[in-house]
Amino acid sequence: MDNEKILIKKIKEWGASDIGFSDLIDVLPESLKDLRYGITVIVKLSNRIIDEISDKPTYTYFHHYRSVNTLIDQITLRAVLMLEEWGYNALAVPASQSIKELGEYRGLFQHKTAATKAGLGWIGKNGLLITEKYGPRVRLGTILTDMKLSSGTPIEISKCGNCNLCVRNCPAMALYGKTWKAGMLRNEIVDARACSEYMNKKFKHIGRGSVCGICIKVCPYGKKI
Repeated sequence: MDNEKILIKKIKEWGASDIGFSDLIDVLPESLKDLRYGITVIVKLSNRIIDEISDKPTYTYFHHYRSVNTLIDQITLRAVLMLEEWGYNALAVPASQSIKELGEYRGLFQHKTAATKAGLGWIGKNGLLITEKYGPRVRLGTILTDMKLSSGTPIEISKCGNCNLCVRNCPAMALYGKTWKAGMLRNEIVDARACSEYMNKKFKHIGRGSVCGICIKVCPYGKKI
């Protein structure tokens, strides 16, 4: 079995719902260009927990959100250690992290960029990755590596069409209703500050002001019919 197949097998055994590979050389910052290949790890969120969200997140959702992030970080750590054993360099991007020096609400590298480059989904009008199978009911992890990988076919246009359910239901009025295409900046789709400040003001008692989930719950993609 070659290393790619071993990676897929192991990452799914460790708890991933899906996995994809991408070539990120054209979107990586200079400091990370030595790790040009991306491994995207998707873990599906519980339908029951997402469906319980109404006009606010639930305590269970907050706990679930953190638990899934922890699982993703464990999966990506194990994958990095395995890649290093094989003689490659690798770096796991934390599932949820903001680094102030890189800009407001930004992490080391954008999980959604790697995911769209891997062909796993597109960016919805809610600013989240939308997958065919799970919709936005997912959390993401990314591993950057110098191990050459067979990249998926990038998705470069949205499949949201005329749907605006997430825009209409956003209590923070943080969504602009713009249709994504590859290369669009996040601030063209969502006002991240308005989203964050609303959560911090309204949901501090539930999830320390860090979760909402309404735009995930209302999306028709991934929703049981």
